[in-house]
Amino acid sequence: MRFYLKYLKKYGVAIAISFFFLAMEAVSDLLQPTIMAMIIDKGVAERDMDYVLRMGGLMLLITALGAVAASMRNLLSSYVSQNFGALLRSDLFRKIQSLSFENVDKLDRASLVTRLTNDVNQVQVFVNGMMRIFVKAPLLCIGGLIMAAQLNLQLSVVLAIVVPIVGLFIILNIKIGFPFFGKVQYALDRVNGAMREYLSGVRVVKAFHRYAFESEKFNLANEELQAKSISATRIMSVFGPAIMLVVNLGIVAVLWIGGLGVEQSEIEVGHIIAFTNYMTQILFALMMISMVFNLFVRAKASALRIGEVFAEENRITWKETGYESKAETGRIDFEKVSFSYDGEGGELVLKEISFTCLPGETVGIIGSTGSGKSSLVALIPRFYDATSGSLRIDGEDVRHIDPKKLRERIAIVPQKTVLFTGTVMENIRWGKEDATLEEVEQAAKMAEAHDFVMATKDGYESRVGQGGVNFSGGQKQRLSIARALVRKPEILILDDSTSAVDVATEGRIKESLRKYADGLTCILIAQRITSVMDADKIVVLDHGEMVGLGTHDELLANCRVYQEIYHSQIGREVN
Repeated sequence: MRFYLKYLKKYGVAIAISFFFLAMEAVSDLLQPTIMAMIIDKGVAERDMDYVLRMGGLMLLITALGAVAASMRNLLSSYVSQNFGALLRSDLFRKIQSLSFENVDKLDRASLVTRLTNDVNQVQVFVNGMMRIFVKAPLLCIGGLIMAAQLNLQLSVVLAIVVPIVGLFIILNIKIGFPFFGKVQYALDRVNGAMREYLSGVRVVKAFHRYAFESEKFNLANEELQAKSISATRIMSVFGPAIMLVVNLGIVAVLWIGGLGVEQSEIEVGHIIAFTNYMTQILFALMMISMVFNLFVRAKASALRIGEVFAEENRITWKETGYESKAETGRIDFEKVSFSYDGEGGELVLKEISFTCLPGETVGIIGSTGSGKSSLVALIPRFYDATSGSLRIDGEDVRHIDPKKLRERIAIVPQKTVLFTGTVMENIRWGKEDATLEEVEQAAKMAEAHDFVMATKDGYESRVGQGGVNFSGGQKQRLSIARALVRKPEILILDDSTSAVDVATEGRIKESLRKYADGLTCILIAQRITSVMDADKIVVLDHGEMVGLGTHDELLANCRVYQEIYHSQIGREVN
């Protein structure tokens, strides 16, 4: 939880000032019953109107000061809590951005969304509540006890019984309530996960008419959240009424003992009224303390979950070696590379892969689904690190290169096309922020995207819907290719990025790449054998192992897996 010290230092002065105003407000509240007792026992009892007016004026002045202090406290608490929440949310988002794929896979994406929204909100609400009542409640409670004891020790016996009982309820509240709210947050993760999965696959759901199945899946997660929330709320709801009952019984006891004292002339009426007011204030303070601890229980569960993200150490590290880009750039060497998503000891998805991509070469990678093609190229920009073996770029081990500098030299067109809300121009400029219109158009032409973009009403200023919903699969792939090409990278990775493009368009894109790719190392993953047939060399993968390496003709002559792929696909096309 040390990371919260940063925010305490930043807003410490504002918090201290708000605590000062809280103390002023509490002192104002504590003085009023005593002044009222003095007015009754001296001014009213002795019919001294001047005393009544004088003390009444003092009481009004103290009330006004308390109101001003309360207003200032509210302004400061709102300012600090809102700014704290915004800063914490921003820092958490930046932390998530800095994490490697391994870290994000471990934490789960739906859970990260919950932590970034609901959990931050819970902590923010606690900070706001703390600045409003955290100091005032103890001051009212302790101050009320002191003022009440000064008024009458006989009546204070009631407080000596009531306060420990209420304190016990508050401790039980914290001890029992905390585990429940942790379960509520994790149940909320599952609701978010179900909703996120549905939204990402909504077209498939509609296509297969699986509304009932998805509704049932969501309802199960929703009902679990409902059950956990009801359990937590039910447990916590017992303590508030219990505290109120105990304190109200104490007030009844004060009135009963006070009544007997007045009959025997041992206790003054003003003292009973003041003591009752102090008991009410103590009740109010204890209820506020209980509420603060309720907020604390929720906030603690959320703070721990946020802390888990901040505590994550990026698993992608590097050792600076003064690396600089070489004159000959784009060479990639895989040297007995093995990889497992579960780290050492996990099931290997790649097994001792060794081959070299020379600068300017186009290297095709082909294999059946699940053979490890995408996992292999994910190692090049260090989305993951190899479990064993080494991967070198221009002779330098990638583990010695800053991932930011490494990725500046690489452009990727991922298997799953991703477009962002904005314009076509903005999406292509994701590859190069300062790209000119001419550069954007050139990249779009090479990707065979220029014509359909210009056919739209606003051209390159056309809006792209969320996820690119207003473009076809092939159009989205071509925009993704343009985004990569505008970067003018040293290494270009195309991960099955023309699967939704017709053969003729794919041919024109490849021809443009050949003209553009002078000196560019291009790695092309494909399912269609026709996409890689003309590559300088082809890597054939099967169940994570490299079973073939060579040109199309060489592999057709001596690689059984490649032969099977060729004959199955070509045969299907001929038929």
